[in-house]
Amino acid sequence: MAHPSQLGFQDAASPVMEELIHFHDHTLMIVFLISTLVLYIITAMVTTKLTNKYILDSQEIEVVWTVLPAIILIMIALPSLRILYLMDEINDPHLTIKAMGHQWYWSYEYTDYEDLGFDSYMIQTQDLTPGQFRLLETDHRMVVPMESPIRVLVSAEDVLHSWAVPALGVKMDAVPGRLNQTAFIVSRPGIYYGQCSEICGANHSFMPIVVEAVPLEHFEAWSSSMLEEA
Repeated sequence: MAHPSQLGFQDAASPVMEELIHFHDHTLMIVFLISTLVLYIITAMVTTKLTNKYILDSQEIEVVWTVLPAIILIMIALPSLRILYLMDEINDPHLTIKAMGHQWYWSYEYTDYEDLGFDSYMIQTQDLTPGQFRLLETDHRMVVPMESPIRVLVSAEDVLHSWAVPALGVKMDAVPGRLNQTAFIVSRPGIYYGQCSEICGANHSFMPIVVEAVPLEHFEAWSSSMLEEA
């Protein structure tokens, strides 16, 4: 998870987030090179005392500074489109979970099971135990099996919300009366935190999201215990 004064992204926990981080680094390097070149040209133009009359009107240099930016934009656009389609691809999910946003908590329904669902409320500061994170912990976590395609159906009961978990590269708006869907694969076991990313009212910052990824056999044991409690 993120820590104070962190400059980069959280460690990627899904293949899509790994691709997003690679694309960010790729684009950042292009921006860095362009910024360095422009700064050098500005410095050279300001400090030089020489004037070359042939540079003032040159068809060749105008062609270069028209074609070169177009090539750079293509180098950015093609990987971007590839990741965009990867994020939209949902192939044969092993598990489908419906996440419903309320003011101000999330409710989850495991649609592949007959009666498996629960509400997820933030744990108040005075109730936290040592090792838990303020404003991020919930009384019920969304438990998923690792290395399995998970589809999340996202909607809202009242106002706009947004279901977002940065480490998984997932962010989907929850719109009342509309059912959106997103998908992810968790690469390794762990606990991943997110928050509502849409300004949804007075307690907007108090409806966190906690996704716990566990091995398949542990998920099956958890689901069985939840069904017995229900």
